[in-house]
Amino acid sequence: MRERVAGTNIHAETLLATDYLNHFNEVVMTLELLPDMPELLSEAQAWQPKTYVEHFAGSTFSDRDLAIEAYRVAPTRFRRPFERTIVQLSRVVLAAVRRVADGLDKGDAEMVRGTVEANVPVIRRLIDHASGIIHGSETTMHQSEIDHLLGR
Repeated sequence: MRERVAGTNIHAETLLATDYLNHFNEVVMTLELLPDMPELLSEAQAWQPKTYVEHFAGSTFSDRDLAIEAYRVAPTRFRRPFERTIVQLSRVVLAAVRRVADGLDKGDAEMVRGTVEANVPVIRRLIDHASGIIHGSETTMHQSEIDHLLGR
C-alpha cells in the first residue's frame, strides 16, 4: 500500500490523508462568521460528523478510492488515536453549534460571540492534532485536556 500511495496526498507511513480535515475546516469557517452573520446558522446546524470513509465516498478527491482502501489497512497505532481525536472534535463542534443556536434563539449576541471565541481555538487545536497524527504522530489528546481548553 505504501508504494501505491507514493506521490499522492495520502501519507505513506500512516496511510491517512489530510483532505478529510476539510470537513471540519468548513464548519469552523461558518462558526467564525456566525456572530456577524447569524443567517448562516442553518448551514452550521446542517453540518454532521462524517467518518473518514463517508467523507471520501462523497468526495471529489482524485485519490478517494485509494484513500478509503488505505484507511482500512492504516496502522492501528495511527488509526485509533486519529479516530479518538475525530470523535472528540465532532463532539466539540456539535456542542459549539448548539450553544451558538441557543444564544441566537435568546438574542444573546455576547453568548454567541463568547461561544465562538471559546470553542474555535479548541476545534482548531484538535484539527491540528488530527493533522499531526496524519503526519506520523502517535499521540492523542485526553478528554481532560479538551475540558481544560474549554475552561470546564
